[in-house]
Amino acid sequence: MLIVMSVSTVAAFSQKQIKGKVKDIKAKPLPSVMVSLKDKEGSTLGFSRTNEKGDFVINTDETSNDLILDFSILGFEKKSIKLADFNNSGEIVLAESEISLKTVEVKNRPRLSSNGDTLNYKTSDFADKQDRNIGDVLRKMPGIEVAENGKISYNGKNISNMYIDGDNLLEDKYGIGTKAIPHGAVDKVQVIEKDQPIKMLQKNNTSDDVALNLVIKDEAKLKVMGEVKAGLGTPERFDGNVNAMLFNKKVKFLNNLKGNNIGIDPGLDLMAFNPIANDNSKPGNLLSAGAAGVPNLPQSRSLFNKAGQANLNNLFKFNNDLQLRANVSYLYDERRQIYFKSSETRLAGQTINYQENQDNFLNPQKLRGQFTLNGNTDGYYFNNVFVAEYNPTRTNSNVFINGIGAFQSLRQDMFTLSNDLGYRKKLKSGNMLHLSSSLSRTTQPEYLDIKPGLNEEILNNGTPYASLNQYLDLPTLYTNNFASMAFPSGKFVQTYRAGFLVQHQNLSSDLTKMQTNGNSELAAPGTLNDLNWLRSRVYLENIYEYTTDKITAAVRVPVSYNNISYDDANHSVDKNLERFFINPSVNFKYQTSPENYVSAAYIFRNNLGTIDDVYSGTVLRNYRSLFANNAPISESSSHAFSGNFNFRKAIEMIFGNVGITYSITDLNTISAYTLTNNTQQRIVLPLENQMKSLGVNSGLSKYLFALRSTVNAGFSYSHSQFQQLQNNQLLPFEADTYIYKAGIEAKLTKFMNFSYTGTFTDNRNKATNTGIGTNFQQLRQQSGLTATVLKSVFLNLSAEHIFTKQSSQADLKYLFADFNIRYKVLKLKTDLEFGITNLANVKRFEAINVSANALTVGRYEIPGRVAMFRVTFNY
Repeated sequence: MLIVMSVSTVAAFSQKQIKGKVKDIKAKPLPSVMVSLKDKEGSTLGFSRTNEKGDFVINTDETSNDLILDFSILGFEKKSIKLADFNNSGEIVLAESEISLKTVEVKNRPRLSSNGDTLNYKTSDFADKQDRNIGDVLRKMPGIEVAENGKISYNGKNISNMYIDGDNLLEDKYGIGTKAIPHGAVDKVQVIEKDQPIKMLQKNNTSDDVALNLVIKDEAKLKVMGEVKAGLGTPERFDGNVNAMLFNKKVKFLNNLKGNNIGIDPGLDLMAFNPIANDNSKPGNLLSAGAAGVPNLPQSRSLFNKAGQANLNNLFKFNNDLQLRANVSYLYDERRQIYFKSSETRLAGQTINYQENQDNFLNPQKLRGQFTLNGNTDGYYFNNVFVAEYNPTRTNSNVFINGIGAFQSLRQDMFTLSNDLGYRKKLKSGNMLHLSSSLSRTTQPEYLDIKPGLNEEILNNGTPYASLNQYLDLPTLYTNNFASMAFPSGKFVQTYRAGFLVQHQNLSSDLTKMQTNGNSELAAPGTLNDLNWLRSRVYLENIYEYTTDKITAAVRVPVSYNNISYDDANHSVDKNLERFFINPSVNFKYQTSPENYVSAAYIFRNNLGTIDDVYSGTVLRNYRSLFANNAPISESSSHAFSGNFNFRKAIEMIFGNVGITYSITDLNTISAYTLTNNTQQRIVLPLENQMKSLGVNSGLSKYLFALRSTVNAGFSYSHSQFQQLQNNQLLPFEADTYIYKAGIEAKLTKFMNFSYTGTFTDNRNKATNTGIGTNFQQLRQQSGLTATVLKSVFLNLSAEHIFTKQSSQADLKYLFADFNIRYKVLKLKTDLEFGITNLANVKRFEAINVSANALTVGRYEIPGRVAMFRVTFNY
């Protein structure tokens, strides 16, 4: 058999486009021929596979005449041809080799194709019958990792966005997309390196972002898709889900309604995986009902809940350059937490112990609307984002601390309005104007009521009293505005920016107590706050960027004048601080080959504290923690260094990364804690101290063609040094954490798949020169086996094993197992499903948390065995 190939080259913008068609001697198009473009050293510059029509396309920026085209397909001899030898009628003949595989084996071989900075995964190459959504398939793609919470990373780097046919429907809240979009509607998954969505910046692109793009099949664009699911179970369980989606050129939407009481948190769909950082440094909710946290388990195993959510995402295109997006959601949740916590803190000559039991009922709600108008052309860019968000939360709790009981009620109502406007204009000279304005207003009143009053020896001269009441509010007004001009010149871009920001806050609080006779008064002297805070900054920033095919470099030199003034007549406080800062940074990236690169960065930062560091009146942060401050504004300066090496061989489907980070921070204040068996008091004091941290991480992912499996492994190490002031003892602490990971997604046979993930964590903590330290090791393993029976019956058995070892505690061992069977009624587009979770009926889980001189053991009530029957209709 002979293969004939013709090649032509066409200039496309700044790239050369190499097109070809592969046929056999009978003029029949031949698919799946691997075509690689290489330089004279043998480095791969680009590659592609021929499609069903025998066509291939390779884009390249290279202009050398020494380029080589390699052609290979299983069953035929490899051959290399100089690109210069080709013209429009060029031909190549590949002779058949002695080793020949069946055509079906060639077609089933997964393949990747590269086009510039875009890597294409064919969805059908990695999907199985058991898979339901695109998230199931992403987990099997080498180089792509999906965390338990849905966060996606590529070769060790978090993705910035997940586009749907090139449109940013979900922004970074893409969790609902991976769960709802059926994998059968996705033709391919594209990984876009150096992602730059702003068209006018793409010529001098210095972006280091990585994004995913889901390319929707043509037939799927013509109809509304979705599912309707209803499930009932025991004991008294329900699960419902309705979603509808449409992805065509003019309109895209993904709308979802869901509710359940089986431990699935619908709020994960609303999680922002890459929240935009800004200088509006304000604390979140300051009060809480306790600090027990949640067990280190998937929420579906640990959460008692009753939750419902509406999540509406709609995008309308007026034309190719102008679109309006509305993302509106509402979450209602009811949660129950029952736990016991034992804590031990060791100091020189002293050990502090306390035990607490809590039975909590939480009712968080979240109403959020985001409306985005976006215009994006080669000549201008306009983006306006308006957000309104209301988060009311109610918590009722019965608590026993060291055998003393109380009831506490917490009410929190956070409300935020914000608007962010950005405008860019490309002038006739080629220079680019950029205007930006951000404005936000936040209120966050909080009320904590505890009955009867606790800690009477501190707050009421040892006399029992009826209740303790903490009120706090922190309204914030913030604006940040700047103008900049960019001057592109060949491979260089110079940008000069000038702007100002203003933040105004007022922290008002009072801690009162009610006596048994009904009289109300301040709990103690100095428990009032009426703190006015005004922070302003005027800044200039110079940015110098350089970009070639191999090098991307940027130097930033921001210069700022900072002023903070704050006053509180209750404590005779009236202070003002002025600082002039220069915070330079350098980023460098070198493309060692078309698929590999090294990068390095250095950042120097001066930072000033927040209003949380300077209030003088005592605040009851929770039922056992009293916080106050007696220090100037916190100031810190830090040096941070990082370096990374990323490599891949996409043809062989191998991806890897190695990175290192180091930072050193100098501070002028420290938090001093006074610990007793019943209380924790914190006050910020002036004391110079230093923090150091070192981090190393690596990852490797490979598709094993012979085993039809994706394997991955990773290692990370972190080291930190810091100081704490506890009970007037200044303790230098060190912490080391080693994490080892390994996993596999394997196709054992045509009808059976196996998955495994293992994580071993080794945590070592010590207080230097004191002999005080704690060690902690944990092995967590998760595995799953799926099988297809009679083409339409799918069986799934999964297990999770957790082993925890701590020197002063008994070993902890837990094994969870789940079973699921699903029958697909093809004619009715309906799935009938029965499943049992937590087969062993584990109802109590124990977790250990350690620091250098503290050990905390938590025991949590968790849902036992749950059986569910579900019916799902797909359309």
